[in-house]
Amino acid sequence: MEKKDILSMSLNELEENIIELGEKKFRARQIYEWLHQKRITDFSQMTNISAQLQDKLDNYFCIKKLIVVRKLESSRDNTVKYLYEFSDGNHVETVLMDYNHGYSLCISTQVGCKMGCKFCASTIAGFKRNLEPSEMLLQLYETERNSAVKVSSIVLMGIGEPLDNFDNVIKFLNILSSENGTNMSLRHVSLSTCGLVDRINELAQLKYGLTLSISLHAPEDDARSEIMPVNNRYNINQLISACKNYIDKTGRRISFEYAVIDGVNDKQSDALKLSKLLKGMICHVNLIPVNKIKERNFNSTHKSAQRFQKYLTDLGINATIRRTLGTDIDAACGQLRREYEV
Repeated sequence: MEKKDILSMSLNELEENIIELGEKKFRARQIYEWLHQKRITDFSQMTNISAQLQDKLDNYFCIKKLIVVRKLESSRDNTVKYLYEFSDGNHVETVLMDYNHGYSLCISTQVGCKMGCKFCASTIAGFKRNLEPSEMLLQLYETERNSAVKVSSIVLMGIGEPLDNFDNVIKFLNILSSENGTNMSLRHVSLSTCGLVDRINELAQLKYGLTLSISLHAPEDDARSEIMPVNNRYNINQLISACKNYIDKTGRRISFEYAVIDGVNDKQSDALKLSKLLKGMICHVNLIPVNKIKERNFNSTHKSAQRFQKYLTDLGINATIRRTLGTDIDAACGQLRREYEV
């Protein structure tokens, strides 16, 4: 019998399984807290559980683990980049960032990515598989263990498209925010998507408090389709309509990610089109100097991002430039995994 992934279970699911094993329901809550609060890695570490029950759990469940394959530490800004390996030999990247308000962790949701965005390193090696809720949680648990710091916010902006792994991501969020688990408020979570409209609408119905970040990167369909194939499935009008619905349902401001690419989307006319597109929305534009990727010829500089920011602010759009972290360790997602696996 294949062992069940206990870290991916909600408390209700664990209770059902514990009752099936002939144990009292309250044991599930004890076990759940050992897993998600005390972060044990072996059932034998559960000191208020009998040895007999520990053996029973070990026969029925598995506690997944991550292996640190590489750890890169920036000498400039305390950014730490981890390359983690799963039991099947696949790898993902996780980035720990040090801000004034606390530590933020950028986690991956898939091994590889299907979306094919031309400026992104994560998609070059192709898609392997979705991550389970446990494998997303472990990026937090192992990073906190290894770095000896407390993470105060989570960003789902690593390798993969979170909304393409919708069910597992939702389960991850529910376990993360469980009062019997990590108990992190979803207001401290940001989810980045390239624009899967149907899933954005589903997420809106759940009315979570998280921040939705939309990878927009161009203000019109032709230009966006050229760099983001997802636009051929969901065009900009459909995407903006879903964003307005999300704002209406949740009352939350949306962040639009915009990678400034020299000669592609950085003209004053692009800023004018973008301002018209976002007019009247509760939103913020986060400008990103595009990361250099050896397989692509896109270029960008902080100066061009500043210029585009001025275009937007002069048009009344709230725009800031994302702080660049970990430049000396190639902290952009996908680069370390690709180099390791080549």
